[in-house]
Amino acid sequence: QVQLVESGGGLVQAGGSLRLSCAASGRAFTSLTMTWFRQAPGKDREFVANIHWSGVGPYYDDSVKGRFSMSRDNAKNTVYLQMNSLKPEDTAVYYCAAGRVAGAAALLPRQYEYWGQGTQVTVSS
Repeated sequence: QVQLVESGGGLVQAGGSLRLSCAASGRAFTSLTMTWFRQAPGKDREFVANIHWSGVGPYYDDSVKGRFSMSRDNAKNTVYLQMNSLKPEDTAVYYCAAGRVAGAAALLPRQYEYWGQGTQVTVSS
């Protein structure tokens, strides 16, 4: 079992920044691909960024490339998502997910076994 706890969401004006954290406990952190997804109201959950369990990455969706930066600290069993130049369309609940996944499958929410509770990010215009 893996438990994931996200933190760091909030309300920010367009152009601002936020940093999300996801702390993992349980199964060996370094054996898991860690991924950020987000879900806006009325929309499907979508891939944002991830770092493969082997350390390869991070990979980003085109919509956040150049603005978001993901990192992982294996010593702290934590991943981070630094979000800069935020836009209103970034408004969503952001979820941290973990799984033994790779390649194209790592982009799909249904491939992940472990999920955090989500943290709300709201960007005002």
